[in-house]
Amino acid sequence: MSPTDAAVHPAVIELRQYTLRPGRRDELIELFDAEFVETQEETGMAVLGQFRDLDDPDRFVWLRGFPDMAVRQRALTAFYGGPVWAEHGPRANATMADSDDVLLLRPLSARSGFAVRPSSERSRVGAPASDRLVSATVWSFPPGRSDGIALIRDGLLPALGETGPAPLAVLTTETAHNTFPRLPVRTGENVAVVVNSYPDESARRRHLAEVQAHPLMRDEVLPGIGREQSAAPRTLRLAPTGRSLIS
Repeated sequence: MSPTDAAVHPAVIELRQYTLRPGRRDELIELFDAEFVETQEETGMAVLGQFRDLDDPDRFVWLRGFPDMAVRQRALTAFYGGPVWAEHGPRANATMADSDDVLLLRPLSARSGFAVRPSSERSRVGAPASDRLVSATVWSFPPGRSDGIALIRDGLLPALGETGPAPLAVLTTETAHNTFPRLPVRTGENVAVVVNSYPDESARRRHLAEVQAHPLMRDEVLPGIGREQSAAPRTLRLAPTGRSLIS
């Protein structure tokens, strides 16, 4: 993967949710966007998106991707053992109350992963944030059960495309062993994550209403997903930072 030269299509994705100490989110975002973007990508990973959680002023959410698990191990070892993290990591960690809420994911199908514009098109440090809204809905199912994931793939996704913008990506749990245990990931998960982008919150609500009113969704797909899920779906409403490639 050469994130500076071509669109990025990562096969392994981390969805990272950090609970921060009160009032310190902007401090972390300023540090992250200045010091942790290009320096991570130089090791072989891709920084896909950085976001403010609109429903939690002390939550920072971000996504990064890798070509495969072997590159992930090498890239994380290089970055977290390198000089940039040694210099700036303590300041970043000081803003965080918890950084272990991490889902390790992969595209649900060969055509459902991110196609993110190259890093050469990333905005400069200090650029204003996009006004767009990114949503990431996490659907949870019992471990080892595939029926709910199949309903997402074969029922929900076609309806999303018929009623509004197609998702930016649809992801599911990467079951490979975490080969970089210094950074924990959530284990025992069986999720589907649907990522969408909208001009604003009203557009998101209109799309959601149209999906829920779709006859097949209303009568078959959503009730079927409801029977399979182990918890109610959770939607993250996210505001991209100025340097996020996903917006």
